Amino acid sequence: MNKITMNKIIFFLASVVAAVTFASEASALPVFARQTGMECAACHFQHFPLLNTFGRSFKANGFTMMGAQGKVEGEHLSIPNTLNMAFLTSFGYIKNNMTADPTGSTKNYGNGVVFVPGVADGEASLFVGGRVSDNAGFLSEITMGAPALALDSAKLPILYEVGDSGTRAGIVPFSTNGQGASYGMELLNTGANAIHQMSNTPGPNGEFTGAMSAQQYIGTGSAATGAAFVVTNPMGFVNITKFQQTGLANAGYASLGSTYLRLAGTFDLGSWDAGVGIQNWRGQSLLDNTGATGLAATKATAIDAQLQGALGTMPTGFYASYAKAPAVLDATGLVNTNTFSVGGTLDRSSLNLSGEIGVVPERATLGVALRLLGKSGVADASGANTKDNAIMLTASYKIEQNMLARLSYVTNRGSYWDQPNGGGPLTNAQAIGSKTTMINVYTLF
Repeated sequence: MNKITMNKIIFFLASVVAAVTFASEASALPVFARQTGMECAACHFQHFPLLNTFGRSFKANGFTMMGAQGKVEGEHLSIPNTLNMAFLTSFGYIKNNMTADPTGSTKNYGNGVVFVPGVADGEASLFVGGRVSDNAGFLSEITMGAPALALDSAKLPILYEVGDSGTRAGIVPFSTNGQGASYGMELLNTGANAIHQMSNTPGPNGEFTGAMSAQQYIGTGSAATGAAFVVTNPMGFVNITKFQQTGLANAGYASLGSTYLRLAGTFDLGSWDAGVGIQNWRGQSLLDNTGATGLAATKATAIDAQLQGALGTMPTGFYASYAKAPAVLDATGLVNTNTFSVGGTLDRSSLNLSGEIGVVPERATLGVALRLLGKSGVADASGANTKDNAIMLTASYKIEQNMLARLSYVTNRGSYWDQPNGGGPLTNAQAIGSKTTMINVYTLF
């Protein structure tokens, strides 16, 4: 890291410290905090978007729980008296080791870039959702950035109580441009869904997400439209989803030729909140995740586990996942049609381990993630599957319950990064960047 880059990081961190010093004690709370009248920490473990036991229960019940907020009620009607919304923004700085633009006329990550809400890597999203009835809820995300305002994701959990054991069962119709088939219902923090994992910073090329989660490394966080058939319980959940591999950006009428199966159990191990699960994707999609026409395969498997509790007085979470997306070759034997391992002609897989500890409880965390045994799916000159491993370091500081500053660094290693990028003159490390530093400040209000 050069001196100029280090000075920028120091200046940015100094501004974060200043924001902490002068931040108001009053926090504006987002969609579900308004509905329930509870603070953000009631549902989140250490920081958003990680879920704790109560947060899992709220989501498993279809976003229907009410609190202090008033209701409009009548025969077969029970809705909040206010339509609840929230806004998510992020701004920060990115620098990686890709070959920088030598003229400086076009900034790229190799030069180091600053981003603001709604532009490039800066997020600006409007969330609308909440209770629809006693047995139904709703959540949608509308992205506000360039080039245009667009509906990014939406779902409608319709879940009815079964007996008095806390079990609910029903259907969740949904569509998403980037969270995959698991978007219908997911409760663990392993990255089984793109949203719920240790860090909410994906990275410009998904490098942080790919270091933390095997499911995200093989590419399951893609477009999907479908219906999830769900049973939830305090002891776990089952999700059987019929879907196609397109989202709101390019989906027409849905023909649900693929199937996603998720089985997960949640339980206590002493004072630790534990969860284990399996995932399986099978079938064919009308479109692949690049938006090309024609049929494409959807084939992958994953297993995952988590432990959340405390080491002494410090909240701590451990997360593990393994996933594999086999290559599915067409009749020529040269083209891989599996949307999850797209980009290579061999199987794509990895084992990911991560952990995060609250060094200042409910305020500051340190985390590390490892991608081990990573296989990129891209063959080298000898035909062998190139290796793709990673180590990620991250630190977060909760300015307020709804404001989070995060510093992230990842380095990717293995023969994949020595390969020519697309057969061109640059290697993957030169063209994409194998080492990335990123600073984010997220705000939810």
